[in-house]
Amino acid sequence: MCHPAWGRARIAAQRLADLARLRRVRDRIDREYARPLDVPALARGAGMTTGHLCRQFRLAYGASPYAYLMRRRVERAQALLRRGDLAVPDVRRAVGCGSPAAFGAHFAARTGMSPGAYRRHAAPRPPSPERCAPEPARTP
Repeated sequence: MCHPAWGRARIAAQRLADLARLRRVRDRIDREYARPLDVPALARGAGMTTGHLCRQFRLAYGASPYAYLMRRRVERAQALLRRGDLAVPDVRRAVGCGSPAAFGAHFAARTGMSPGAYRRHAAPRPPSPERCAPEPARTP
């Protein structure tokens, strides 16, 4: 018969090992968000089942791995759209979203506007031509 403290220590060690694997999954999403990632591949890489990864990831970070991945993609897309030098389809491809409809839906859900509207609103505007101020009257 095992001492009860050994059981608690084993559970705590398993929890720490799970947190380390979850951190590696999150780091991989942060690094490779522009690549085609899917949750089963992330789970295989972490040595977990898909369901266990989803449950533990949500407990640790408050979102599913897929939701976290899409959040990273939308954040990066916002940064690219603010620069104003890329078209929306180019931004979508740059952040790894294959489907225009899915990209638009996730972007709108996160920002409240379409990618095109966000680009028009946030992109830097060219400087406006200075108004011609009337010259002061010259006195002879």
